[in-house]
Amino acid sequence: MSSALTKYAELPEVIQRAGLEVNGLVLLSGGHIVVEWYREPYRRGVPQLLYSLSKSVTSIAVGIACDLGLLRLDDRVISFFPNKLPLGAELSPHLDAMKVRHLLSMTAGHEEDIYPAVVSQRDWAAAFLNQPVQRVPGTHYRYSTPSTYMLSAIVERVSRMNLVDFLMPTLFGPLGIDRPTWETCPLGAAAGGMGLSLSTEDVAKFGQMLLDGGVYEGQQIVSADYIRLATSEQSDNRKGARPERVDSAQGYGFQFHLCRFGAYRGDGSFGQLCLVSPKHNLVVAANCAFPSMTKLQTLLDLIFELAEEETGHLKKTAANPSGGNRIENGRCRRFDTVEELGLSRSSALRSPSNSLRAAQATRWLFAANREFVLDENPDGLRSIAFYSIEKDFELKIDYGEGDERSGMLPFDFTHPLESEHVFVKDLSLHRQRVVTSVEVPEETERILQMKLQYIETPYIVTYTVYAAACGIRLSFELNVSFGFRSYEVFGRIRGKGIINSQ
Repeated sequence: MSSALTKYAELPEVIQRAGLEVNGLVLLSGGHIVVEWYREPYRRGVPQLLYSLSKSVTSIAVGIACDLGLLRLDDRVISFFPNKLPLGAELSPHLDAMKVRHLLSMTAGHEEDIYPAVVSQRDWAAAFLNQPVQRVPGTHYRYSTPSTYMLSAIVERVSRMNLVDFLMPTLFGPLGIDRPTWETCPLGAAAGGMGLSLSTEDVAKFGQMLLDGGVYEGQQIVSADYIRLATSEQSDNRKGARPERVDSAQGYGFQFHLCRFGAYRGDGSFGQLCLVSPKHNLVVAANCAFPSMTKLQTLLDLIFELAEEETGHLKKTAANPSGGNRIENGRCRRFDTVEELGLSRSSALRSPSNSLRAAQATRWLFAANREFVLDENPDGLRSIAFYSIEKDFELKIDYGEGDERSGMLPFDFTHPLESEHVFVKDLSLHRQRVVTSVEVPEETERILQMKLQYIETPYIVTYTVYAAACGIRLSFELNVSFGFRSYEVFGRIRGKGIINSQ
């Protein structure tokens, strides 16, 4: 590896030592992949839910539509929805003045969070247009996912296409991105402000296109003029910003957050990231599982620190060519495992003794393939049952008749298994990839801990089973969530029989 790349190559190890829950990261410098790293069991090519990072893609969809002459930034929002305007009341002058550019810059004029009021309705566009607009559009920044949804709905109206269909020949196809999934509103329009899934490397391609002024592999995807507008300050997001999140108080563009050093980013819940820094000729795409978005600021701090050091290093090597070449043939430094970083990790799942301890500790649990009926809980889980199959087993979870989450999940005491299961993404339940693993902690024989890593999202579910006098105690933990994150519930054996406590 060229000595000029040593600083960026440190990033995965720095992330690990900082305790940041980064699942995948791709770093491009000068248009070349310098670092590509995934934390097991996450890997290259698996689509990742982007949450609000979807907004930045919707912004580019608007830019493309403008370039094609399908709409203008100063078009009035109500002009696209004449059949959805409020009935029986005089049209609000602020609603009448709302333009496409105001939706893009999060200055539509709403004072409060209108998300709950909009998504609780079947027709999101009509619900949006029925919300009070207290401020003059363009004068008040208020982050609004429904505003981005309206952009998606507008592009779909003017193109007469589903948003993904519109973007396949204009954005995704030219970037070499396979047709992605994008969650929709109840009427079938792409959610716009959330719900898009792209792989980490595809997000990096998107970032490189932005860095190159809308060009990718010689093709102009979106005009440089639109990129300039979208990534320069269009509204002021500094009021009320948390001081520890400095890169969230540098101004806001068209669905992009502005950062220090002249950089900008799209981001989403739990730390989904597309960072572009023209000063450093740098793009970073990351998928994370941060329980707090303050950790995103920590990640940005680490990236900018290395970028500043790298910039100084490149200046020195330019003045002293013997210091090494820059990037040679776009070589890629990939870190696919924690071991490659020289870091330790738990080997409990790989331990030969794990199967023996499991057999001893769980004999009571699997006896007669018992089913445990659970008390009422926030998740609505009704019962669980264990079906032993030699060295492995299946967990049956039951949410009631007709619930897609009910089913069987395979586990093996010697290694993780990948299968599919229905779990939530951004808006609704989806069948997706899940990696299951199981451990019997050494501190007690009567605990079974099962982990479900939904590798298309940040979600990790951990079930811990404790023996009880006539059943089990089940603990549920979710690493990140918009709602509840944990609960504990008692489970009684269905029918006759009690668990031997000896």
